[in-house]
Amino acid sequence: MKVILQKDIPNLGDAGEIKEVADGYARNFLIPRKLVLPATAGTAKAAQHQKRLINLKTEKRRKEMAILSEKLKSIAEIEMQIRVGAKNRVFGSITPAMIAKAIEEKSAGAIVVDRRKIEPGDPIKALGEHKLRINLASDIRVPILVKVVAHPDSEPQAKAEAAPVAEVTEAPEEATAE
Repeated sequence: MKVILQKDIPNLGDAGEIKEVADGYARNFLIPRKLVLPATAGTAKAAQHQKRLINLKTEKRRKEMAILSEKLKSIAEIEMQIRVGAKNRVFGSITPAMIAKAIEEKSAGAIVVDRRKIEPGDPIKALGEHKLRINLASDIRVPILVKVVAHPDSEPQAKAEAAPVAEVTEAPEEATAE
């Protein structure tokens, strides 16, 4: 069955394209989710018009993303603090949402990045430098370095955690000495 894609569909094509797909795939999955329209003479002409509009919109977005990538390149590196315990064991993690917020704060609100555009999307759970990419568009990727360091308040906390353990081991000795 020939269909006209209404949205970009991974492994199938971009919006506005006419593609040949299996009948069941079109009837049971794509059409109910309004991802495609059946390709007829009338819809084909409408699809060509829609594709032109999408191309104009894509070009405008690409230009905006190119400007944003230049702004992001000026940042290049972000330092994030995280609490650590004894032996530099990390409490919690640095998520893509936290990184996006740090970029926005560092740029004084001039740069807003969607957390889903930060790759890899897994939380960072270790101290050190981590290289990430921000995917602004299909062909515009900006590298960024995230330095994860120990929060200044976390070292006294690690000592405080070690102290009660020492007191507990001393308490039974005093009880046996009496």
